[in-house]
Order: sequence, then structure tokens, then C-alpha cells
Amino acid sequence: MDGYELEMKQLAIALFLATSALPAAAALTAPERKMAATVDAEYDRSVALLEKLTNQNSGSLNIEGVTKVGQMMRAELEPLGFNVKWVPMAEAKRAGHIVATHKGNGRGKRMLLIGHLDTVFEADSPFQRFRRVDANTAEGPGIDDDKGGMVVIVAALRAMQAAGTLKDADIEVVLTGDEEDVGDPVEIARRDLIAAGKRADVALDFEGLVVIDGQDWGSIARRSSSSWTLKVTAKGGHSSGIFSENAGDGAIYAASQIIAAFRKELPEQNLTYNVGLIAGGERAELDKDQIRATAAGKTNIIPAIAIARGDMRTLADEQTIRVQEKMKAIVARSFPGAKAEIVFDQGYPAMAPTEGAKALLAKLNVVNRDMGLKEMPALDPLRRGAGDIAFVAKDVDGLVGLGTSGNGSHAVGETVDLDSIKRQAKRAAILMTRLSREKR
Repeated sequence: MDGYELEMKQLAIALFLATSALPAAAALTAPERKMAATVDAEYDRSVALLEKLTNQNSGSLNIEGVTKVGQMMRAELEPLGFNVKWVPMAEAKRAGHIVATHKGNGRGKRMLLIGHLDTVFEADSPFQRFRRVDANTAEGPGIDDDKGGMVVIVAALRAMQAAGTLKDADIEVVLTGDEEDVGDPVEIARRDLIAAGKRADVALDFEGLVVIDGQDWGSIARRSSSSWTLKVTAKGGHSSGIFSENAGDGAIYAASQIIAAFRKELPEQNLTYNVGLIAGGERAELDKDQIRATAAGKTNIIPAIAIARGDMRTLADEQTIRVQEKMKAIVARSFPGAKAEIVFDQGYPAMAPTEGAKALLAKLNVVNRDMGLKEMPALDPLRRGAGDIAFVAKDVDGLVGLGTSGNGSHAVGETVDLDSIKRQAKRAAILMTRLSREKR
């Protein structure tokens, strides 16, 4: 054996020893390997389901479209042994929710799986169809948020059924029909989800996986999302008298001072606040949905009204209350010739990080290790939006981001990484199987 052959033999031995030392899929049990194989074998089926779901418009206000997506999901869940109910939400001016229950052996962790049927793309949106971009990328409305997440749920449950682990699992699936535009009143719109959270030991949210520079991240927290409306009224009049004791500064100057004070005085960790819409003049008003404004005025008239709307995001409900009180105090200050008021709308609560959620992420990272995948660090909650899991966060620990990964969520051209269906469905199936074997 010459020197080159000896070197190659030594390299081969070193590679064998290195790869033999990796846990990889060898750490999976036989049923877990069966689940992984099933997800791979049913990949084309999963992509076909994703295309079918994506091509059905289900904007939050499209009652018929959301209902049809609910029917599609019923057809997937019932054959897996789920008792599927459609909960109408006419009271909240929305389509409704899917609530599906699978009874297991009653001994393991009770799991709540959360996703949503609706998208931000309404029936009049020009963005309507699934399109294959390349071998691993597809484009479509809601394809990642959250139709990809629903496909992951189905793929994971089908894999568990094939491996014989679903029969013992106690699982409740809640797919809301208005996650992108919650119905009013919220107490009715989220009644069934909150009730499911009280029954569960673990909540798993199948919205999108966050991937940064090739690294998958786990999420154990989501910030709140609420909105506010500022209205300032003042004495109108000829502009030649502005700033005088009799006329004051007008509504627009006063609103500007308030907004500037928000920017200067409110900042704190984990808080963001935005002014998304502002209008003012001799007349100004918002439309019924409070997303459009009309205004009229002249350069030589002191504006009698100014209206601004914005949002606020916090990491804890206590933080929301504290910041709202600061905003009220600013609005209550004296502004020459003007009167201001602020109203807060109820939105999504916060999902603060908990020790239980950290423990869940640790269990997911054991799954990652056993699958030969990288550990998933905890994502900074500033990098996620609000979501439905926050409504159950006070009752049950949870994980976020078990759905697909993609780009451009909420925008025309939204895409999904199709390969992430396999990675995420395997993770979910194995994690759920292991949780189903833990004592309550």
C-alpha cells in the first residue's frame, strides 16, 4: 500500500468514526423512523393539498371562502379519527372555526394544535393562485401564513396514524377563521379557542417557522397587538389668528405635539408603537373599518379636527396597561385651544415567555438532536407578530412556529419553502408522540 492509499484509508476511517458518533436519525425509535418515512413518502400529497387550500380564497371577510377551506380541513381530519365541529361566528361577523377533537388513552399530555383558515388576501385581491416558482419554492396567497401550517398539521397527524402513535394521543385542533382580522366582540370570536386552552396541557402553534441565515429558530413568546385612536378637536377660524390666546394652535399642531411626545417619552424594552394613519383639517373622519380617512380643509382655515390611528405591541399585558396609562397622561395635558382624547381597542394579548415554554423548546431540541438537526435557539419576540396562541397563554405553556418557512407573508408574492413541510411535519409528529407518552 503506497502513501496515497494509506492516506485515503485513514481518511475513510476518520469519516466513518465521525459520522458514527453523530446521534442523527439512529436515535429515533422504530415508530419515529416510520413517521419520518411516511412524511417523505407523502410529500407530493402534502404539496397537492397545499395547492388546493391556497387556490381557495379565504380572506378573513370572505365568509364563503373561509367556510370552504374549513370543509377541506374537515375532510382531512375526520378520516384520522377526529370529531370535527364547525363553529359558526355570525355573531362576530366572521365565518367560523374548526374545532376537532381526538380522544386518546387519557394518560398523556393533552395537546392543543392552533392554526388558521383565513388569509389577509380578500376576494378582490389580484393575488389568488398557487404557482410553482422552482423545485423547492411555491407562491400564493396565504401559502405560508397559514395554509402551509395546516398542511404540516395534516402531514404530522397522518404520519402518527401510519406509525400507530395517533391512537393514544389526546389532541384538539382549533383552526380559527379570523386570525388575520379578529371578529368583534373578541369574547365571542375567541371563546372556543380559550376554552380549548383551559383543557390542554400543551399548546402548539402552527404558524410560520422563522429561518435566519439557514438557522431554524424556536419561539416561546409573542408580543401583543392592540390599536389606539387619537382625536383632537379645536376651535376653527381664520388662519391669521392662529397661536393667539383666543384661537389657540389648532387641532393638527396639538395632535403633532402628542404624537411627538409618544415618540420621546414611551420607549422601553420590548415595546413598539406606530402611527399608521392620520388626517386633519376643517373636517376629518374615518370609515367604518377605520382603515381609510377623508379630510377637507384650506390653508387659511385653522384645522378643527385631527384623527390619528396606530398600534402598540408589548411582551406582557402588564406592560400594555402601563404604556396605555402613560399615553393617557400625555393626551390629558393642556394644548392651547384644543381638547384631546384617546381610545384603545382590544386586540391580541401578549404571550410572555415562561419556564414551561422553555422546557417545551428543550424537548423539541431533543427531537432535533435525535433527527440530526441543529438546535433551535429561542427567537427574540420582536421578530414575530401577534397570534392566536396568546389567547391561551395564561392557561397553558406553548411553542410557536411549527408551520412552514417562507417569505413575504401578508404581501403579494408570498412564498413557501416546500421542503420545510417535511422537516416541520417530522418534528411535530415526533414531538407530539413523545408528549402523548408523558404523564399529565
